[in-house]
Amino acid sequence: MADTKNVKRSQPSWKSPENPLIPQLRLYNSLTRSKELFVPQDGNRVLWYSCGPTVYDASHMGHARSYISFDILRRVLTDYFGYNVFYVMNITDIDDKIIKRARQDHLFESYRGKGDRPVETLLSDVKSAIDRYKAKLGKEDDPDKRVMCTRLLEQAQQAVDKFQEAVSVGCGQSETQALLDAAKDPVSDWLDSQMGATVSDHSIFGKLARHFEEEFYKDMAALYVRPPDVVTRVSEYVPEIVDYVTKIIERGFGYVSNGSVYFDTARFDADPDHFYAKLVPEAYGDQKALKEGEGALTVASDDEKRNANDFALWKASKPGEPAWDSPWGPGRPGWHIECSVMASSLLGASLDIHTGGYDLKFPHHDNELAQAEAYYGNDHWVRYFLHSGHLTIAGCKMSKSLKNFVSIRDALSRHSARRLRMAFLLHSWKDTLDYSENTMDMASQWEKVFSEFFLNIKDLLRGAPGADSASAFVKWSEEEVCLNTKFLAAKADVHAALCDNIDTRTALEGLRTAVTACNVYLRSKQEQKKSPDVTLLRNVAGYVTHILEVFGVANETVTPVIGLGTGDSKAANIAHEEALQPYLEALAMFRQNVRGIAMSFSGSRESTELMELCDSLRDSVLPELGVRLEDREASCKPKGNVLSETDKYSQFDLETGLPTHDAEGKELSKGQLKKVKKLQEAQEKKYEKYLAEVKGCVG
Repeated sequence: MADTKNVKRSQPSWKSPENPLIPQLRLYNSLTRSKELFVPQDGNRVLWYSCGPTVYDASHMGHARSYISFDILRRVLTDYFGYNVFYVMNITDIDDKIIKRARQDHLFESYRGKGDRPVETLLSDVKSAIDRYKAKLGKEDDPDKRVMCTRLLEQAQQAVDKFQEAVSVGCGQSETQALLDAAKDPVSDWLDSQMGATVSDHSIFGKLARHFEEEFYKDMAALYVRPPDVVTRVSEYVPEIVDYVTKIIERGFGYVSNGSVYFDTARFDADPDHFYAKLVPEAYGDQKALKEGEGALTVASDDEKRNANDFALWKASKPGEPAWDSPWGPGRPGWHIECSVMASSLLGASLDIHTGGYDLKFPHHDNELAQAEAYYGNDHWVRYFLHSGHLTIAGCKMSKSLKNFVSIRDALSRHSARRLRMAFLLHSWKDTLDYSENTMDMASQWEKVFSEFFLNIKDLLRGAPGADSASAFVKWSEEEVCLNTKFLAAKADVHAALCDNIDTRTALEGLRTAVTACNVYLRSKQEQKKSPDVTLLRNVAGYVTHILEVFGVANETVTPVIGLGTGDSKAANIAHEEALQPYLEALAMFRQNVRGIAMSFSGSRESTELMELCDSLRDSVLPELGVRLEDREASCKPKGNVLSETDKYSQFDLETGLPTHDAEGKELSKGQLKKVKKLQEAQEKKYEKYLAEVKGCVG
């Protein structure tokens, strides 16, 4: 036998495990129209520019479509993937729409303020305004605008007829104001045509922009959209814009004409190092889109531009428009140059991500790219262009003419910010989202799945040993092993979904799989009369909470809390729960007594209203506060009893309370529906017996 005592042994070679299936983050890049592996240009840092709002009106659900979607993407990249994101957003506060709206509002309010004009003069002015509006309507090609303008004209004409009737009996001040309110759009347009050129005070334009910028931030905060790291306003970057345009001219891609400066698209496209209209090459030469991009106040003569596709970098200001000094004379920035300059000023020669709405691809974003790449002499000013999808209202385009225009505040008056965000999470960020009752009902059902789960787990954890106690860690049975296996698989599914273009819908499906597995596990333990493993359940609930926090639907915050906090946060949380417990028990007892009294007068209107209030407290008010109140099984209404079984069913008929789809999303068969209906009928009998018992006790 060989002597191995004195033989020097070395470690064996180690072989790295192979795992070619590790998912990597891919994002749908509009520059390639495909999902591309996401690779930041500088380590973990991500330079991100997002097109902000043009602040001339209230924010609507179309804005929400973009800014909630980008907030979700930003949260996932930052809080889940751990990227160091520097997020810049602009505010467009110099624009044709702002100039026209501010001018018209100023002139209209000045006109309204002069209340001493003769009735005949007022009528003549309003009729002239209506005639002008009719003439404009005859030239309008947009069918939606035609419908809207026709309605405004009818409204104004009806107001004129009513005013003339009032004149015959002695018109008062209230009738005058009512006429002006009804005819505001035609009158504002008419006044602008008469006196718009006299408005020159910059503060008039700035006042409108500041007002709606302020409203925009309030709307974003209400939606729990995180604020940008930096906000850039066009009005604050005019000197930088002038310098930027000057350099583009020096590089041979811009030219001066009649006090304006235009981008030479033909020269740029002919350059072997450049390509015009990268995002939508098929839109090259689309004069309608190009004209809309130039703005309603910008009308260049045919001989002012070298090529019909050329667009304004700098616009010579006309009377009634704000103006800044420049080497080419007084003027203002073109729309497209604004974003190129502001993004370049803070993010430099190459951005990792640029985001904006789908409708901005051409000409706005294509022109942004051309300007910046002409300025820097490169072909990669933006590496990844992400565009949010359209938003429709119940299947239709959102439009004031269709009377389906929904402001963000309108939406928030009907649905919580959490539910709106859940609806967005159930759709791909790059595809069309239909805002409708069906969409919101689906979001409500998903919200209920998670809310019920958290309430169940919180109830189990109350009084259970924590991680600081040995009794919290018990030997696992096959059931715990099985649940943990499903949990790990669900986590892997969520990760794969987020790597796949941040697919939040599939990620939510993964979370629901984990929730359903926990619910099945809990039901099994209850049937066996055994205690569940609270440590494992805490881990699952903690993970689900974390992902929902990343998405912005749990523990919503807009700005981070700063500081170390005060005292022991764990002790504070425990004290908070213990302090609330006696009050909650008193509330539960009070509610039970109210129900008992209501049942003693069963059949009366007052009894029904009291019972509905008690049910609302249990089903709506307290769950929103993170509190679950349960009635004894027999005391549960049959409909509510079935609706709570989210571990078995995923969708319900809200009228009957009967489930329509199982936990996997498959529609129930007729046999399954029949079985559930029998269970509901049995619960109805228990409930009726309970009502009789309570009535007897109270009586």
